[in-house]
Amino acid sequence: MIDRDQVLHVARLARLKLTDEEVERMSSELSAVLDHIENISQLDLEGVEPTTAVVELENVLRADEPRPSWPREQMLEPAPDASDEGFRVPSPGA
Repeated sequence: MIDRDQVLHVARLARLKLTDEEVERMSSELSAVLDHIENISQLDLEGVEPTTAVVELENVLRADEPRPSWPREQMLEPAPDASDEGFRVPSPGA
């Protein structure tokens, strides 16, 4: 069982301000979570592949394929202070 001091320690680390009622409730809830973890650790998981997601994920991004880039001159044309190396921008404090 997670005691009051442990709950307060975790709350302090998480920068949470808990009422006395919340501390008592968290003590009970965190203890229940640890009980579930203990139950899982008792299972025979030999041969079970680890997973990172409980549902199959599908990449929704386009394929990363090389393609021609825009011409450098065209991209630097609207820049206010362009040079052969790139362009300058105002410093954050300016």
